[in-house]
Amino acid sequence: MSLQVAFDGPAPLRVSPAREAPSPAWELVHAAQAGDTAAFGQLYDRYVHVVYRYVLLRLGDRDLAEDVTSETFLRALRRITSVSYQGRDVGAWFITIARNLVLDHVKSSRFRLEVVTDEVAESGTFAGPSVAPPAGPEQQVLSRATNSELLRCIAELGQDQRECIVLRFMQGLSVAETAAVMRRNEGAVKALQHRAVRRLAQLLPTGLR
Repeated sequence: MSLQVAFDGPAPLRVSPAREAPSPAWELVHAAQAGDTAAFGQLYDRYVHVVYRYVLLRLGDRDLAEDVTSETFLRALRRITSVSYQGRDVGAWFITIARNLVLDHVKSSRFRLEVVTDEVAESGTFAGPSVAPPAGPEQQVLSRATNSELLRCIAELGQDQRECIVLRFMQGLSVAETAAVMRRNEGAVKALQHRAVRRLAQLLPTGLR
C-alpha cells in the first residue's frame, strides 16, 4: 500500500466526537487488525488531511509536514494491533502519534512551533459547520473574529494554549479527545481553553471583540 498523497490543500475533514458505540472508523481498525490492508488504506484516506493540517499548524513547513504525516501513518500501521476502542474517535489516536513525532522533532532541532496563518486562511479550515464552538462568551469571541485575524492572534498564544485551540477548534476534537492527546485531564483542558479564548479576546482588534 502506497502512503503517497497529494497535499494541494487540506480537505474539510474533521475528527468526529466520541460516540457511545464504536464508529465505522473503528470497524476499519478492527478489520486492519485482522490483516485487511485495504481497511488501513481507508483509514489513511479518512484521516490523512486531518493529521497533515495538525502537523502543518505546529511546524509551519509543508515538506516537513508531509514527511511527518507519512511517518505518522507508518507508525500507526506498525502499531495497529495495540490500539483499542476507548470511547474516542480513532482520529485522536493518529493525532497523538503525530504530536509525539512533532515533539521529537522540536527536541532534536529546537524548531520553533508556529501557526501558519496564510496556509490555513487560504484553505478555510478554521471555522466549519462540523465544529461547534462552546456556548457563551467564548462563542462570541470566536464567531466575531475573521479567520486571518484570529489565526494571527493564535500565533501569539503560549504553546499549550495554542495547541488546545488548534485541537479543539481547528481539528474539531472533543474535550475528552483533546485531553487524551495533550495527556491532561478534561478539567485542565477546559480551564486551558477558557484562558486561551480569554487571551484571544484581549489580542483581537477592538472591532472584532
